[in-house]
Amino acid sequence: MGNPIVRPARLSDASSLAAIAIEVWVGTYLSEGVSGFFADYALSAHTPEVFEAAISDGKDPIFVSENATGIDGFARIDFDAPIPNGGTCRTEITTLYVQPRHHGKGKGRALLRAIAQECFGQDITSFWLATNSENTPAIAFYKALGFQAAGKTHFRLHDQMYQNDVFLMEDIVRLA
Repeated sequence: MGNPIVRPARLSDASSLAAIAIEVWVGTYLSEGVSGFFADYALSAHTPEVFEAAISDGKDPIFVSENATGIDGFARIDFDAPIPNGGTCRTEITTLYVQPRHHGKGKGRALLRAIAQECFGQDITSFWLATNSENTPAIAFYKALGFQAAGKTHFRLHDQMYQNDVFLMEDIVRLA
């Protein structure tokens, strides 16, 4: 299998990132069908233009995992996002998406390793993330890597709220 290739995102990746984001978001969170409410959100939040702007800004780095054919996953980090439980950690992994057919191949771990290395370069030793409380495969993945439960938060979409579990990695050196 070898180590996945992980690199910083480029502007030319924007449409691939949008396609993966829609695929993973819809596949993970809309298991009962797709309503217009959720379709409108997915199609507006995950556009090539949104990713182009994020990549151009450079404030919140995006890393991609790629194979011989193209991008199969990505991760994004925010260096100014306080953990919802009131702790001191301010670095959030805002997105970690890997196409389902590439799960179990080391892509997610490689993306987290790239984020950890980016954090080391800025003297950051911990980060946090949130995942839907019903996403048991993701929760198991994070726990297996050593993330610790750190509370609950909610994903808000208009006037609706969806419970998320918050996980904290206090010593990211374990990912190296």
